[in-house]
Amino acid sequence: LKSNPSNNEEKEAQTQLTKSDELQRLHSQALSAYQQEDYEAAISLLDEILAVCVWDAELRELRAECYIKEGEPSKAISDLKAAAKLKNDNTEALYKISRIYYQLGDHELSLSEVRECLKLDQDHKQCFSLYKKVKKLNKQIESAEEFIREGRYEDAINKYDSVMKTEPEVPIYATRAKERICHCLSKNQQATEAIKVCTEVLQLEPTNVNALKDRAEAYLLEDLYEE
Repeated sequence: LKSNPSNNEEKEAQTQLTKSDELQRLHSQALSAYQQEDYEAAISLLDEILAVCVWDAELRELRAECYIKEGEPSKAISDLKAAAKLKNDNTEALYKISRIYYQLGDHELSLSEVRECLKLDQDHKQCFSLYKKVKKLNKQIESAEEFIREGRYEDAINKYDSVMKTEPEVPIYATRAKERICHCLSKNQQATEAIKVCTEVLQLEPTNVNALKDRAEAYLLEDLYEE
């Protein structure tokens, strides 16, 4: 406005100034909603701001936090991936992405993201700690699947028992391990045990197709055709 006060530019500048004041007001409201744990309202306000301030990494990180609190991890991942690209050396975003994937049971993607974090900072304590855990779990699962491919079902069962000991706190890993143990027992013709473990899985996930198929195979071994 000071350097070149022509009518045209003055009008444009005043419009932008009004818009920026409005965005600052929305920003204050969004922070306030976040602090009051009204995450739905915070997301709605941040949506409005990010429609204009597309390149703001910190706002995306804040919205990701809200999505996590609202139980929408995939939307949080989307915002955090954008934030990781927008801000140089954003190890924090990469750590959070890796942690979300891990909680969702996607150990391979979790490992990939945490490696990216350690490429940027090999001394990052949180990333290194998560890396050690995910790498161990990933290796056990790969090893168990290799045993299954080779028909070594007893070894695979032992390996999946180890998986459950390695990660006792994230339920999805125990469920997946039991699903594969149920498969191994069925293939190994240990029908009674297979029925028991498959039933445990189906109590947790009634529509688990793999467990239904494996339990059906086990019932066939026992001549329980109706079941």
